[in-house]
Amino acid sequence: MASKKEVFQIAGREVTVTNPQKVYFPAAGYTKLDLVRYYIAVSEGALRGIAGRPMALKRYVDGIDEPPFFQKRAPDSRPEWIETVTLSFPSGRTADEIVVRDAAQLVWIANLGCIDLNPHPVRADDLDHPDELRIDLDPQPGIGWKQILDVAIVTREVLEHVGLTSWPKTSGSRGIHVYARIAREWGFDEVRRAALAVAREVERRAPAIATSKWWKEERHGVFLDYNQNAKDRTVASAYSVRPTPDARVSMPLSWDELASCDPADFTLKTVPERFARLGDAHAGIDEKPGSLATLLEVSARHESEGMGDAPWPPHYAKTAGEPPRVAPSRAKAARPAPRAKAPLVIVAKAALKKDALEGLERWKARHASAAAHLVPDDVLVDTMRGRFTAWYRVRVNLRNVPESARPPAEPPDPDYDL
Repeated sequence: MASKKEVFQIAGREVTVTNPQKVYFPAAGYTKLDLVRYYIAVSEGALRGIAGRPMALKRYVDGIDEPPFFQKRAPDSRPEWIETVTLSFPSGRTADEIVVRDAAQLVWIANLGCIDLNPHPVRADDLDHPDELRIDLDPQPGIGWKQILDVAIVTREVLEHVGLTSWPKTSGSRGIHVYARIAREWGFDEVRRAALAVAREVERRAPAIATSKWWKEERHGVFLDYNQNAKDRTVASAYSVRPTPDARVSMPLSWDELASCDPADFTLKTVPERFARLGDAHAGIDEKPGSLATLLEVSARHESEGMGDAPWPPHYAKTAGEPPRVAPSRAKAARPAPRAKAPLVIVAKAALKKDALEGLERWKARHASAAAHLVPDDVLVDTMRGRFTAWYRVRVNLRNVPESARPPAEPPDPDYDL
C-alpha cells in the first residue's frame, strides 16, 4: 500500500506530508508529493518571491479538477514555527495570514493543497507600503503570444522611461507578469495610481494591441490590469505551479529569454532541472528598488488632461473622481436619449471553468447561425470571486449578429447555484 505520509527534514525542521500519493493533476498524473518535491527543488527562487510576505491560501485539497477555496486566516491547528501577521481589509475585517520565510514553511503550505503561491506585495514588517509594482498583462480571447510579448516590450520601455527596472515572468496561464521593485515610500492607492499610469501610457503608445479599459466589453488586445495593485489583491508569484492540466509554472525569465520562449515548456516536471542548471533569472530583483516619483508625475499629468480615476473592483469603497461603477452597456446616458446597450446574453454559470465553457459550446450548437457571426472578443469569460471560492460566468455579445438572427435570452446552462 502507498504510504499515508512522508516526513521531510528540511530547514532544520520536520515536516509531515499527508496523503502524498493524492493525485493533484489528473491529466499529467502528478501527486501532492510531486508538488512538494518541486517546491523543495526550487525553494530558493520561490522564496525570493514570497519570503516575509503575508499570503492568502488558495487550497486545492482535492486537486485541480475540483473548486479551490480561499483561506485568508491561518489554520488554528499549525506548528508553533508558522508565523502570522494581522492584515486589515477594505471590508473592515481582519485576518491573521501566514508568512513564509523558509523551505519548511513552504512545504507545510504545499501540504495544505496550496498549488500556487499568492503573496501580498508588502512585507510583514510594513503592511501599508508595497515594495512591488505589478503589471499583469491579461490577453483577451483570440490574442496570441506574439501580441502579448509586444505589449510586454512596450511595458518595459515605459518602466525604463520612468527609471524602473522591470522583471518579466510568464503567468503560468496565457499572460505575462512584469514586476518592478520599489522603495517602501508609497501607499497602496499611490501604487495603484502608478500602475494605472503605466497602463494608460502603454495604451497610448500601442493603442491597436493594448488597453487599460476595465470593462470587458470595452477591451481589446491585451488588458493591463492596474487593479492588481489595489490593497488585498494577490498575484501568483514566481515559480508558482498553476492549476493547469500540465502543471505549468509562472516562470521568471530574462527579457531575452522571454522573447524566444514557449510558456508551455515550463512545468512542474521541467523547471527543477533548469533551476539547478541555470539558477534564478530574477536573483537580482531586490538589489535596486526604484522610485515611483516620476511615474506619479505621469499620473498627475494624466489627471490634468482629464483622465481621472478608473474603475475599482466592485467590493472596494467608491473613490473621488472614479467613473460610474457600472458597465457601459448598462449605464444611463447623461442626456434624455437612452444609450444603446450592448446585446449581452449570459449563457453559462458554473463552479468550474471547463463546465462553463462546455455550456458555451452547447449554446453555440443550439444557435449555430448566430455563433457563425461571433469573433473572439464577443465571448466574455468572467471569473466571479465569492467569499470563499471562485465561479465562472460566460456571456456572449451579440453585437456582430444581425438583429433578426439574435437568439433570445435563455436560462444559463449550466446555472450554478450561488
